[in-house]
Amino acid sequence: MTLPSMVSGLDRDTILEWCRRVDEGPFSTLAVGERIAYPNVEMFTTLAAAAAVTQRVTLMTTIVVLPAHPAIEVAKMAATIDVISAGRLRLGVGIGGRGEDFRALERSDAKRHQMLDEQVATMRRVWAGAAPAEGISPVGPAPVRAGGPPLYSGALGPKATARAARWAEGVAGFVLDPIGQDHAATFRMVEDAWSAAGRSERPRHVTSFWYALAADGATQLKDYASRYLAIFGAAVGDSMADLCTASNAGAVTDAVKRLEDAGCDELILVPTSADLAELDRLVDLVC
Repeated sequence: MTLPSMVSGLDRDTILEWCRRVDEGPFSTLAVGERIAYPNVEMFTTLAAAAAVTQRVTLMTTIVVLPAHPAIEVAKMAATIDVISAGRLRLGVGIGGRGEDFRALERSDAKRHQMLDEQVATMRRVWAGAAPAEGISPVGPAPVRAGGPPLYSGALGPKATARAARWAEGVAGFVLDPIGQDHAATFRMVEDAWSAAGRSERPRHVTSFWYALAADGATQLKDYASRYLAIFGAAVGDSMADLCTASNAGAVTDAVKRLEDAGCDELILVPTSADLAELDRLVDLVC
């Protein structure tokens, strides 16, 4: 389950109650996504709060746009959350697709693929206790797990997936239409990339989609998706929002079954409302 962190106006009580109920529910992971130029809560701060009030669930970034940040700072924040959560963090990373987030953080979005590969290597050196550069002391804390939190790639296309196969444990994807998309073909592409990279282990397939289960679910899902995708322009955002299909119990059930049959290892659902009733409806549906 993803926290409703992209819904504006969240307060302390709502955030912490979502965290507690996810931890107490039938969920394996509590995830938080990242945007900068948007009225959402910040990802790492929110995950730190989640780490402090949960005991069981894995915590995951879905995803941190790594080239928009200094790698060593992300390594330090991730290791800190890993310590607070007693080793429950997984780090999903990617190159992002929103130029305004890079501009807001005064970072260049040039050569993002190459930068991502280099940053992953830097973080792993930091987590192993190596100094980041000559004359600079090592950066702590040491993560709970040797080697640091498991890394997942937000890669979407064949070239990005081939690069991710060199360093990721799996791919953390996202789909607008979980009913119509050919998930099996996507998973095969990832597996082929792992094989081509000489990896003997199978990649873990993690995917997400937006859902709504309220009586006005279709309107709720469309409004949420349109706001989120408006960065591509109002007309394009509305057209993309029309592709979102998980707006009722039948559609969500169908989507979950299709992903399971295709070989998805973990589905991380993304609510389109901060109403706790949406979490309750989902629990009733999947249990």
